[in-house]
Amino acid sequence: MEPLFNPATVGKDNKLNVVGAYALDFAGYEHNPNTFYVGADMPIYFMKQYHGVGISILNDKLGAFVHQRVAGQYAFRKELWGGMLSAGVQVGMLFEKLDGSKLDPEESSDPALAQGEVNGHGLDLGVGVYYTHKNWYFGASVQHLNAPLVEMGETNELQINRTYYLTGGYNIKLRNPFLSIPTSVLARYDGMSYRADITARLVYTHGKKVLYGGLSYSPTNSLTAYVGGTFHGINVGYSYEMYSGATAFKNGSHGLFVSYQTDINLQKKSRNKHKSVRFL
Repeated sequence: MEPLFNPATVGKDNKLNVVGAYALDFAGYEHNPNTFYVGADMPIYFMKQYHGVGISILNDKLGAFVHQRVAGQYAFRKELWGGMLSAGVQVGMLFEKLDGSKLDPEESSDPALAQGEVNGHGLDLGVGVYYTHKNWYFGASVQHLNAPLVEMGETNELQINRTYYLTGGYNIKLRNPFLSIPTSVLARYDGMSYRADITARLVYTHGKKVLYGGLSYSPTNSLTAYVGGTFHGINVGYSYEMYSGATAFKNGSHGLFVSYQTDINLQKKSRNKHKSVRFL
């Protein structure tokens, strides 16, 4: 789901890719956060040059707030130094909603805060770069590049901070040709807080059969376990995040994701062939 935070990754797999994901945080708590994401991207070949296009829809609920984003993405792709370099842009709209009836009683008594439901929207921009070379890759991106200020009603406004991402990974090949260990690092900083996730998965691939399991560690934050596989051409995965340190909660977070890919012949007119999904 790299297009969620880096528009330069759209079309990178040379396949039509459709993905959906749902995350439920702090299960069992009232007004706990939950996030729904759906996106699609594909490569295109135009004027003897590779490009990528995509669309993403995000719905994020956190207590009294609902954050929604709809965005279109474009990436210019260029072969360079034996790999592929991509530069991407993202243009979208943010839709913010505050339900004052769900605020804490102490907060709701503040006359400056909405007592009912207020809405607002604003332009949202993002940029990114991404380079992949055989078994490794590196990327950098900025979400909310224009730091939009969303006015909500007459007395409320919401400042959206720029968020910076760095990512990189390496695919470790084992002696067993059916096994590999993709590793990755993702770092995120929004001007106030920082988070890094280190992930490793063991992947079994045999023809159209794909199974994987793995762990992701975020220092001082959490440990996440992953499991999934490809079934009838559709990749299904599940994750469970256990919190630690100051952010520890009795109940963790559940994640479910589904993706589907199909080959696209960019330069020759022929019938498309369907292949197994590869987890992003």
